Amino acid sequence: MCKASAEKAKEISFAEVKSHNTPKSAWAVVNKQVIDITDFAKRHPGGDIILLAAGKDATVLYHTYHPKGVPQALLDKLQIGTLPDSDVPDSYYDWSSPFYDTLCKRVVERLKTLNRPLRGNSDIQIKAVGILLCFWGSLYKMYTSEFHQAIVWSIVMGVFAHFVGTCIQHDGNHGAFSKMPFINTAAGWTMDMIGASAFTWQFQHMLGHHPYTNLLDVHEEENKAKEIDTPMEQKDQESDPDVFSSFPLMRMHPVHEPLWYNKYQHLYAPVLFAFMTLAKVFQQDIEVAMNKRLYHIDAKCRYGNVWNLVRFWGMKALSTLYMIGLPCYFHGTKGGLILFTVGHLTCGEVLATMFIVNHVIEGVSFAKKDSREEVNGSSKPATAQGVTPMDETLKASSIKAENKVPLNDWAAVQCQTSVNWSPGSWFWNHFSGGLSHQIEHHLFPSICHTNYVHIQDVVEDTCREFGVPYQSEPNLFVAYGKMLNHLKAMGRMKAL
Repeated sequence: MCKASAEKAKEISFAEVKSHNTPKSAWAVVNKQVIDITDFAKRHPGGDIILLAAGKDATVLYHTYHPKGVPQALLDKLQIGTLPDSDVPDSYYDWSSPFYDTLCKRVVERLKTLNRPLRGNSDIQIKAVGILLCFWGSLYKMYTSEFHQAIVWSIVMGVFAHFVGTCIQHDGNHGAFSKMPFINTAAGWTMDMIGASAFTWQFQHMLGHHPYTNLLDVHEEENKAKEIDTPMEQKDQESDPDVFSSFPLMRMHPVHEPLWYNKYQHLYAPVLFAFMTLAKVFQQDIEVAMNKRLYHIDAKCRYGNVWNLVRFWGMKALSTLYMIGLPCYFHGTKGGLILFTVGHLTCGEVLATMFIVNHVIEGVSFAKKDSREEVNGSSKPATAQGVTPMDETLKASSIKAENKVPLNDWAAVQCQTSVNWSPGSWFWNHFSGGLSHQIEHHLFPSICHTNYVHIQDVVEDTCREFGVPYQSEPNLFVAYGKMLNHLKAMGRMKAL
């Protein structure tokens, strides 16, 4: 065996991989291969977004961000060792089905036929320029108008801050805004421009929510209830912070027993949602930057870089100046704070309205990962009221034997835990930044949202062929009503 082959065959423990979790030394695991991405991050076609994989099992990220596939030769070139069988993390997911591979091939072929790149082109660029002009224009009018008019412009500013979040930074931080890494990074920075942190968003959204949608690590939650903080190197990464940790006073899932006030959560939820962005800007962002962790997610791959910290604090200071300082200068301290608060409450309410219905709604599935309750190597699903478990759906479907999809197939889980509204609508797809096609977005996060309306029928037809649930609501209003019904049920039903 040659020296290079011997090095690649060398066993490297997962604990050692986890210790290489900074931009200066970044290792990751893909299908048991331990790869060094430190230098590769500088020439990675998607930019340094790959550093989010540092110190982690990146198998899910690898498969889901490359619908065209990646040459095995590239992984072999980056490989520095192999993960021992005893160290392979227990994953909730199964990758044996041809379902996702079939979806990828068909979606890529559809976009190729339409001569549309997977990442953004002129349509999202023109849209982004228009949104930014409206955001800065409304902010300027908020400064210079009489106070009663400034209130209106503050509301307008909040709406367009929401559009910045859903239609620009979302694609940018997913690496889907452009073929050029620099432009993706610039688009991602617009999150900092409106006062929040793109880095913190990446941890919660891309490392927590997307790979492990509506999935809960039961052991971690039990430890949290007992006020036991598991060491970071022992935490399980397979848990969704969006549904299980992000909203205080809310019970969105059926895993835990409801508290007394949850009985009323469907009434106070719309008010609580409005405070979402304020809590993020003034609490979560700062805690993550200082502690270098977000719940169970290690944040050193970003905040371990001094220049990233400079960017974080610099943008916090700058955005505070033009979001709070200047309004206070033009309208007095009280008036400026009122305008800032009104703008943020508007942004939070509109943003929550757009995305909360996509994963917290009647008919959606949840799952709990508990190694003490394994079934065929995966955890039992915890389903909410009105959910048809996927295994029952498959039994009821007349599909080919070779198209049988395991309950815990990654792509099938994304379909079970996501819901569309106004499917096929060009207007609502643009208005929501693709959130109306949430199933397509979760299956293909690296594809620009302007493409979702063009691939929606391909995804739905393929789901039908494989017997995979595909839930969509006729419009946002129906979806919002079913979301409130779900919260009402969650406030009353016992834990599963």
